[in-house]
Amino acid sequence: MMTRPVHTLPKAHLHLHFTGSMRLPTLVDMAASHGLRLPRALTQSWPPDLTEADTRGWFRFQRLYDAARACVRGEADMRRIVAEAVADDAAEGSGWLELQVDPTSYAPFVGGITPALEIVLDEARAAADRHDIGVGIVVAASRTRHPLDARTLARLAAQHAGEGSGQVVGFGLSNDERRGDTTEFAPAFRIAANAGLAAVPHGGELLGADAVAETLEWLHPQRIGHGVRSVEDRDVLARVVDAGVTLEVCPGSNVALGVFAEPADVPLRRLIDAGAQVALGADDPLLFGSRLADQYESARTVHGFDDADLAHLARSSILGSRAPEHVKDDLLGGVDRWLAAPAPAPAPA
Repeated sequence: MMTRPVHTLPKAHLHLHFTGSMRLPTLVDMAASHGLRLPRALTQSWPPDLTEADTRGWFRFQRLYDAARACVRGEADMRRIVAEAVADDAAEGSGWLELQVDPTSYAPFVGGITPALEIVLDEARAAADRHDIGVGIVVAASRTRHPLDARTLARLAAQHAGEGSGQVVGFGLSNDERRGDTTEFAPAFRIAANAGLAAVPHGGELLGADAVAETLEWLHPQRIGHGVRSVEDRDVLARVVDAGVTLEVCPGSNVALGVFAEPADVPLRRLIDAGAQVALGADDPLLFGSRLADQYESARTVHGFDDADLAHLARSSILGSRAPEHVKDDLLGGVDRWLAAPAPAPAPA
């Protein structure tokens, strides 16, 4: 079968974490420069084996993520991460990237959460110009911290809200779904909504459809990070569809964490057949070992998506993004041209 290359398909990348976007050689270099020792799981066998979606499995993931985050020790490190994330996404055909960051983690090294965020925003603007790609920033609170901290971050995000590259375009809620009370984060999301920011919390990966329902009721999201387990309840999935919520589905993450045993078990086709808008995401390539283009390749090779199906996924990612309307129009036109172009001839046997 003739297929068009996924890295030339214009798309938006809506689920990528700051630390998790790092290239492994960059992490190794940063660790060495700061005299830090990385866990052997990162240096001797990559990507690391995370497997189970139980507390121990998540603990393994979080331990490695924390070790990577501890290597980010200043402005130069932060700028390098943003610059490389943007370059990598541009090379894979992304015309718009939304990079998610919790500035709290890096504040001690740069003088506070405000300068931490401003460094990310400034480098996002510069990298966007270098690579001809739009880059918005999502400020994310952590479920493991007090909800008052989330309100502080929401107010900071609101101060930098805007449209286009180097602006805060959304407010998220990340980390272990089993921690914290979703209802207590609603005030932070109201602050963000009043500033015109998209609500893009995580939900429905480690926990099931009830977590998706609670997220819908209390946080009023435009997108849900993951949300894949909404398929476990027909009524909840119908609510997602009726509300027009885009699901940021990250197959590589789902399998690596053991949410689904095999790539074929990820219910990508079921979500789309139900009418859900799906935007594929890479989540944390540093730990899961796969980037955005790999998610599209998996949709093709594992789930049987043809080029028209992949184009539909790309359109959903663009429409679900916070890219300016003219950027969306340009990218959607690019998807049409990608699909209309002759597919390459198959390689000789």
